[in-house]
Amino acid sequence: MKSKYFVLLAFLFAAAAQAHKPSDSYLALSVDGAAVRGQWDIALRDLEFAIGLDADGNGDITWGELKARRKEVEAYAFSRLNVLSDGKSCALNAADLLVDEHSDGAYAVLRFDAACRASTPARVEIAYSLFFDLDPTHRGLLRFERGGAVQTGVLSPERPRLAFTAGEISRLSQFFDYLREGTWHIWIGFDHILFLLSLLLPSVLILNNREWKAAERFRTTFWDVLKVVTSFTVAHSITLSLAALSVISLPSRLVESTIALSVLLAALNNLRPVVTERRWAVAFAFGLIHGFGFASVLTDLGLPQGSLLLALVGFNLGVELGQLAIVGAFLPLAYALRRGWFYRRLVFTGGSATIALVATIWLTERALDVKLWP
Repeated sequence: MKSKYFVLLAFLFAAAAQAHKPSDSYLALSVDGAAVRGQWDIALRDLEFAIGLDADGNGDITWGELKARRKEVEAYAFSRLNVLSDGKSCALNAADLLVDEHSDGAYAVLRFDAACRASTPARVEIAYSLFFDLDPTHRGLLRFERGGAVQTGVLSPERPRLAFTAGEISRLSQFFDYLREGTWHIWIGFDHILFLLSLLLPSVLILNNREWKAAERFRTTFWDVLKVVTSFTVAHSITLSLAALSVISLPSRLVESTIALSVLLAALNNLRPVVTERRWAVAFAFGLIHGFGFASVLTDLGLPQGSLLLALVGFNLGVELGQLAIVGAFLPLAYALRRGWFYRRLVFTGGSATIALVATIWLTERALDVKLWP
């Protein structure tokens, strides 16, 4: 039984231990005949950790400080990227160095050309190792375009190479590409996970005379969870689609701050219940905001113009599969432990308090644009 306790604790607090969005870079390659052009967005915070950019140590990386280390940045990055055309390495030639803002901060933008020998390469392969020696959770999000067709992929220590062969891209293959991306991004979206966990924690309990008691029937618990998860799913699916298609656009700082607020309020509601019924309505209301957060990831990956609906459906289904995996792992274990002090005191109360603390830090950082978490 003790092993169950530790498994549940590890599941609950793993996301809280990693407060910020994990390290990602965004690599876009475009092939037009013999010409291969690229753009690589790398977080300044990651470059600072790897090679140091903040010359005066004041915590802010200026354009001047980045520009002064341009050669070091390019040398560091390009030594960890290899583009191969029909099996032969292409020489990477730096073009522009810019700065862009993503939802999680400032990024250096490296634009480059790849000089390849093959005039019309049949196979293009990418070998990637950026930050893998420093952070095994780092991922390179790849967008590959050729002949108007777009493919995506995730480069990781477990999968450091991806290859693309000329020819018609299967719609089924594109669908599964985006399905995989959606699943991966719910698993690394710690604020989304903590919001979901905040709603799941009281699902195996019943509030009676302002005291939480163990639920008596799994069927009742299951239907309550189903309503919450379905409401959250429907809501974020709506805004994810609208935002990804540029129908509605909200400032990323507002979206990220509101997501943090939703996590905080959901956790506090467990500690001092205000909304005790129709939690599905709360899930729906805040799910609308969370959809904008998912959309920022999908926008960064890039939507193929020829199959917008396919990409949206695949990505959204991937998010739902990742979400259902979390629910499926958490709910049976929580139900089995719901009667003991361990769940009610440590997991439910302690977990909700920890989530509230993490969300408060997130909210402060995002709303005031300050850095509190190391």
